[in-house]
Amino acid sequence: MTARIFTKLITAVLIVMVVALAAVDFLASRIAERTYVETLTQELTGKARMLGVLGDRGLARVSSADMDALAAAAGGRITLIEPGGKVINDSEADAGRMANHGQRAEVIEALAGRASSSIRRSPTLGTDFLYVAVPVGQGALRLAMPLDQVEERVAGIRTQLLLYTALAFLPAILVAALFARSISAKLGRIIEYASRLATGDFKARLDHPGSDELDVLGRQLNETGEKLQHMFEALEKEHSELEKQERIRKDFVINVSHELRTPLASIQGYTETLIDGAIHDPDNNIRFLHIIRQNAERLGRLTADLLTLSGIELKSRKFQFALYPAAELLEDCVNSLTPVAAKKNISLTMRSGDHAGVVFCDSEAVHQIIGNLVDNAIKYTPEHGTVFVEAQPAGSFVEISVRDTGMGIPAVDLPRLFERFYRVDKARSRELGGTGLGLAIVKHLVKAHNGVIRVDSEIGRGSTFTFTLPVDDIAAGGAQGPIQSEFTQS
Repeated sequence: MTARIFTKLITAVLIVMVVALAAVDFLASRIAERTYVETLTQELTGKARMLGVLGDRGLARVSSADMDALAAAAGGRITLIEPGGKVINDSEADAGRMANHGQRAEVIEALAGRASSSIRRSPTLGTDFLYVAVPVGQGALRLAMPLDQVEERVAGIRTQLLLYTALAFLPAILVAALFARSISAKLGRIIEYASRLATGDFKARLDHPGSDELDVLGRQLNETGEKLQHMFEALEKEHSELEKQERIRKDFVINVSHELRTPLASIQGYTETLIDGAIHDPDNNIRFLHIIRQNAERLGRLTADLLTLSGIELKSRKFQFALYPAAELLEDCVNSLTPVAAKKNISLTMRSGDHAGVVFCDSEAVHQIIGNLVDNAIKYTPEHGTVFVEAQPAGSFVEISVRDTGMGIPAVDLPRLFERFYRVDKARSRELGGTGLGLAIVKHLVKAHNGVIRVDSEIGRGSTFTFTLPVDDIAAGGAQGPIQSEFTQS
């Protein structure tokens, strides 16, 4: 790739130089020719004036041999013309046989008393000549030089000029070669890097140590690669999340169908039994109706929990955040659930005072969090057990704990405890009326408060659920970040 680019660049440079050399040749040769002709014209004019010192009569009496000698000394053909245009003497031809020169442009000017010159083809010799004429006495003296001599000298100047220009181009070619090598190397790396980007290798990076335009392009390509890498990673993460959500959705649909089917089947079965005649059975009809009511209530709780969880996950539930004393929130929850605990002879104790401080929260959501945790603790704690609710400051958060003296949770179940419809003891959970959604709701409500939740448990000694609430809006941060659950086994 680099060699091909280098070849193209150096070829383009050579073509430019050849064109430049041709332009120099064309322009310089024209300038050299014009300059040489002007200089020669001045020289011939000066020589013609020197010969004119002899006068027209003196030149007319010069012998043919002397005329040839004068022409050789002057470097051109000498022609003496009288006022009427008749040739009196000529160094190369018989004057008597020559045509009248009265109509020649340079002769007309010279006879009028002004030196003049012109270039044209000689009708006598058939060659292009430079003619210079000056006034001499009553006539005119003309010197003529064939232009082939001028062309020979111009060709020599032109050859030397081309040679020197070509020699001057050699360093330029070397510099251009070095420049083309550098450019081709950079372009080659850029093209290779672009190819890697095109194949999906977004982690590759391009070295750009310089500061020219290609280096700037390299840096921009690197930035593009970084952005593509971030976008690709984000898309992969999103794809993974979508796959996870799809699995969760499928599991959710299966679980909901199962959870709904069980109480519905029970309601339908006992209703059909009553219709078939059991309604008149005094020993069973009331019991069957109680079972139907229990399953209807279970359906109601399941529907309510599903709506609550859906509202939180879709972020359609609006929270009203404000500052509340933590002790008051705990006291309200404990007071509302004390009768439930009393039915099982369970002691519900609050261990918190004013030292717990305030929390920045939605009071209804916090009541639901604590209520779900305390309700679970009461369900899974045997009679004469104890449930403790406690709040204590923890930096910019307040930790609230719900601890029971129940049976505890096996370590294998802890990582999945906050999943929807996950139950440690499925049979007992249904027997106690649980929907399997309480802890999932708790997890999302804590998350909405920018808090974290964890559970510590020991088989036979009970469990402790601990979650955090922010003490102000800065700690809350308005964040809806991912929930962090920690599980430890004693």
